[in-house]
Amino acid sequence: MKKKKVLSLIMATAMVLSLAGCGGSDNSSSSGSDSSAASESGDAAADTADDSAADSGESAASGDAVTVEVWSNNRHDETYMTQKVEEFNSTHSDIQINYTIMADDWSNSIQLAYQANTAPDVMAVSASDGLKLSEWVGAGMFESLTSYIEGSEDFKTVTEALDHKYDYLNSIGDDIYWVPTGVRSGTRIEYNIGLLKDAGYDAVPSTLAEMVEAAGKITANGAGSYYGVGFTQNGFGRWLEGIGEMSGLNHMGYDYENGVFDFTEWAELLKLGNQFYANGDVLPGSETQGVDNNRALFAQGSFCFWGNASQEAGVFTDQFPCSFDWGVAELPTMEGTVKGALSCTPNFGWAMLSSAKDKEAAWKVIEYFGSEEFLKGYFEGGYSAPLGSYMAGKIDASKTGRLGDFALQDYEDVYPSVPTVIVDGDDYAITMWNVILGNLDADEAVADLNTRYNDALERGIENGSCQRVTIAGFDKLHPSKGTAVYGE
Repeated sequence: MKKKKVLSLIMATAMVLSLAGCGGSDNSSSSGSDSSAASESGDAAADTADDSAADSGESAASGDAVTVEVWSNNRHDETYMTQKVEEFNSTHSDIQINYTIMADDWSNSIQLAYQANTAPDVMAVSASDGLKLSEWVGAGMFESLTSYIEGSEDFKTVTEALDHKYDYLNSIGDDIYWVPTGVRSGTRIEYNIGLLKDAGYDAVPSTLAEMVEAAGKITANGAGSYYGVGFTQNGFGRWLEGIGEMSGLNHMGYDYENGVFDFTEWAELLKLGNQFYANGDVLPGSETQGVDNNRALFAQGSFCFWGNASQEAGVFTDQFPCSFDWGVAELPTMEGTVKGALSCTPNFGWAMLSSAKDKEAAWKVIEYFGSEEFLKGYFEGGYSAPLGSYMAGKIDASKTGRLGDFALQDYEDVYPSVPTVIVDGDDYAITMWNVILGNLDADEAVADLNTRYNDALERGIENGSCQRVTIAGFDKLHPSKGTAVYGE
């Protein structure tokens, strides 16, 4: 039995990807995929980072220089990445980087390019992308970075690569396919300090029930001009799911100790969440709007409570500057105490495509993106928070702006992912959101989820598309520790 950090339990059979590809199905919570697509990738459109960066690569690449094609789906760091690519190109005569932002249908775009022999040499990877590593590796698309990492002491030290191996997220067995260097925090509550104070509160309440009450007072004060809460499309995963995790409820409904799905304890939280709507304390129509529209409405003072992760540090500073003083608070819990870990998301890594024309050159680019000098500027620019202690000790926190308000807490951790199952009907996040909207009964919904998810689990085990997992020594406050046991 092998003790190791486990982040994904997908044991998919190796297969060649079709042109349709494996899609962007997210194996993490809905908050991970939704917020990433809305905030970190920016608008869904393909674009080059900067014409001058591309031009400098093309001109210097003439002669003996090797051009390394790098694609990213991140637009929020475009200015910094363009600057650093230009710096690299101006100081290297042997290797030039051609950097492209391609945020439109990211996963399928890479797969289609691979099939057409036009794929990049290096691509950006984050846990929130929903990329299923076993499928990409099984199709032979990714190159193992293990030997390169072992040969680079500086890279190992700076990125702490060997300490951040997450099975079936960035590694399979001894092979590491990408190294996360940053982390997106778990969800926080962003709030309008003035509106909360006018309702008689000096701080965000510590329990969900008290927060429902506070939202009611804020809405009453607003008399139709502002409300207590703003949600967004399928808003369950935005922050209510985090409240459940911190309250000790089963992450994504999975019982790691017994290896089955059990959503039963979620019913009470769903009933309380529904009270925001039943009491009329949600900005009307916000749940039909996209995340950026609701961010803009929050910044204008249309509601008091908004929930999202550390990317909001930059959003409400630069993209949608708030017209008021805004605060950041830890999520409330059901009973006012933290009983479980809030999931956080490793990000900002780079994978080498197996089709890379010059793998040594591609590795040199990945090594550059993982260097201390590069990462120091990245983190101090507030584009992400450092995942490892080495870089956390190298940055000047005073330069990170509001990102400091999202510093990781002791109870934040990377959860082992649940077995990936194909469920009949709506998934758990949509089902729970419908309960909060008042469309479904909470008790009936969780009972139905238990039936459908466990049926899907048994089918998956039988047909070999997934394996049951239990975690020996599972600790809800430290879920990444413990021993994973696969199979029956």
